[in-house]
Amino acid sequence: MKIVNKFFLTGLFCLLFVCVFAQTQDSIPLQGETLTADTVTPKKTKVFLEHANTLSFDKEVKADAQFLEGDVCFRHDSSYMYCDSAYFFEESNSLEAFSNVRMEQGDTLFVYGNYLFYDGNSQIAYLRENVRMENGQVTLFTDSLNYERIPDIGYYFDGGLIVDSLNQLSSFYGQYSPGTKLAVFNDSVRLENPNFTLYSDTLHYDTESKIATILGPSVIVSDSGTIHSSRGWYNTETNTSLLLDRSEILSGNRVLIGDSVVYDRNSGFGEAFGNMCLQDTAQKVMLEGQYGYYNEQTEYAFATDSARFIEYSKGDTLYLHADTLEMTTLDSTAREIKAFHGVRFYRIDMQGVCDSMQFNTRDSILYMYDNPVLWNEQYQLYGDTIVIYMNDSTIDYAHVIQFAFAAQHIDSTYYNQLKGNDLKAYFEGQAIRQIDVEGNAESIFYPLESDGAKIGLNETKSGFLTIWVKDNKLDKLKIWPTPQGSLTPIPDLKPEQKTLKDFYWFDYLRPKNKDDIYQVIERKVEDAPVRSNKFKHEQ
Repeated sequence: MKIVNKFFLTGLFCLLFVCVFAQTQDSIPLQGETLTADTVTPKKTKVFLEHANTLSFDKEVKADAQFLEGDVCFRHDSSYMYCDSAYFFEESNSLEAFSNVRMEQGDTLFVYGNYLFYDGNSQIAYLRENVRMENGQVTLFTDSLNYERIPDIGYYFDGGLIVDSLNQLSSFYGQYSPGTKLAVFNDSVRLENPNFTLYSDTLHYDTESKIATILGPSVIVSDSGTIHSSRGWYNTETNTSLLLDRSEILSGNRVLIGDSVVYDRNSGFGEAFGNMCLQDTAQKVMLEGQYGYYNEQTEYAFATDSARFIEYSKGDTLYLHADTLEMTTLDSTAREIKAFHGVRFYRIDMQGVCDSMQFNTRDSILYMYDNPVLWNEQYQLYGDTIVIYMNDSTIDYAHVIQFAFAAQHIDSTYYNQLKGNDLKAYFEGQAIRQIDVEGNAESIFYPLESDGAKIGLNETKSGFLTIWVKDNKLDKLKIWPTPQGSLTPIPDLKPEQKTLKDFYWFDYLRPKNKDDIYQVIERKVEDAPVRSNKFKHEQ
């Protein structure tokens, strides 16, 4: 008998060892296989009835169900379900709960509703009517909610609302994960914040960081302005955002656009990267560049890298390009624009280059500094500083201050030239009609016969000089007080007589269109001194 018992115990021990070994082998991943939560099939566990005041059966109503009433409580793993009455389908591991339904998972997740169907095998809860899911400071409201315990996700599909400590979000479809604190919204999305309202097609929202991720056409409306974007994120707590895909920020009459825009609503600061454009629709001006920013509070704008300013309030549009552009708001109707380095501008009636420039829309005065050159038709003006006075949409006059030089290209290598300490060129329409020179006035011009043939070269020197121009030709000349002059026939001209000292025809050609302001165009004139605009004249 002892021997039998001994063999019996030994056999039992071996059997247990084999079972344990087999289970261990089953749990070891194969070579090259990674064991993850996604590849493991959840173990099916039973739903238990914890409590009910009464229990009954009714084969005619539900043959496979236990009918429970009064203080009903079920448990499935760590989840508890409460209700006033229920049907318990023990064989299918499921239940139906009615009235005052409540699900509890741990001490962080609570779900309420009027009706619940729970499938213990799939671990999915179907809640209907007056459903409310509470997870800390986050509450979800809907009439139809499916909650899947395994991925820990609740979703509605017929309209719902999620509320946290700061925002209220609604949509036709939405889902929320209590574990990750992330929510997804689709179709007719609306995020309401004390400071703004966001309308979207697709939105993700982190209830902890309060960051809304924009994934579809969206509009953010507030008292300070409107934002249009289809991709990016918005921090609803700090009111900062990164907006992509040519987003637009509208503030009053101004629109800021960029391939990507960083925006701080509290400070009113917007920074744009890539094809930046700031437009003032009231003043009809635009500021462009590959990089720029705008401050809504100070109304200061900055642009660089292919920077361009466009003013289209008048009949003729002004295009201005420089390495760096600044626009400052002076008052409700006036702007000041400053341009630095490599300045070029274009209008039909005038074109110019300089190193730096300033333009004030209030008095319509344009200042050109550091080797400025101005063109009008075939006229070229240059000097130390040029100030252009605008009259509505046209030029009134241009003032060349110190070392003033004016030249008119006639043909081939012939130029009419004026030089002095100070020069004013008056315009009529889009053409020069009069030029006044003060101090050390010198001139070279070519009188013409009625058939257009050149008579010779007329050279003068005086204290003051005035010429009148008609149809781009010299009409009258006045020299005073003690003029000196000479006329040299064309055949007798020597090359050095054809130009005044410090005369250059610059290698910048007036732009033919608005796109030429980005280019330096060289104009070659035979036997004419050609210089870049980086010149230094002799005192």
